[in-house]
Amino acid sequence: MSDTLQVASFTVAMATLATLVALPPGLAVAWVLARWRFTGRVVLETLVSLPLVLPPVATGLILIAILGRRGPLGRLFAQLGIELMFTWRAVVVAMAVMALPLLVRSARAGFEQVDRRYEQIAATLGAGPVRVFFTVTLPLARRGLLSGALLGFSRAIGEFGATIMVAGALPSTRTIAVAIYTYTETGQQAAAALLLVVSATIAFGALLLSNRLETV
Repeated sequence: MSDTLQVASFTVAMATLATLVALPPGLAVAWVLARWRFTGRVVLETLVSLPLVLPPVATGLILIAILGRRGPLGRLFAQLGIELMFTWRAVVVAMAVMALPLLVRSARAGFEQVDRRYEQIAATLGAGPVRVFFTVTLPLARRGLLSGALLGFSRAIGEFGATIMVAGALPSTRTIAVAIYTYTETGQQAAAALLLVVSATIAFGALLLSNRLETV
């Protein structure tokens, strides 16, 4: 039971951190896609959605090329004395990448539902673009943003393919999905079933909240 609790708490912590990491770029991309029409917009939208259709293992290979010691980010962080591969940091990155598309889709819908008249009124009263965004746009789009964050969190909780590629199945990087796979491979069916119940419960709760936000 203690091992199950440790794996579950680690996964929830990593998924929460991954969601927070994905939020700033996710909101920025969602806002751009919702409000701007420009050359390359479809390409940007396609790139953001790519992790949804690529095999997660393929996404993991791409992350290895970027985060590995010979990759651009891997070399940069190595110079700073920070190891990425096969650490909790790799777990966060993999989860954030896989959660980003769902976050962007819901956040974009939230931005598109905002009545632009309120933003225009705030602007005529002297509010600058940044202030309008944080005091008018974000509060009005909050349901879509929260729904997207919960969907991203749910996706991060269940992430397996990319995570095992960049972080492995080490005791220090083992998530619920990886642990279920490991337990099944070693014949520990009871432990795998317990983690399955834990994972399903967490995901169900997050999805239920997300759906309620979208329908209220």
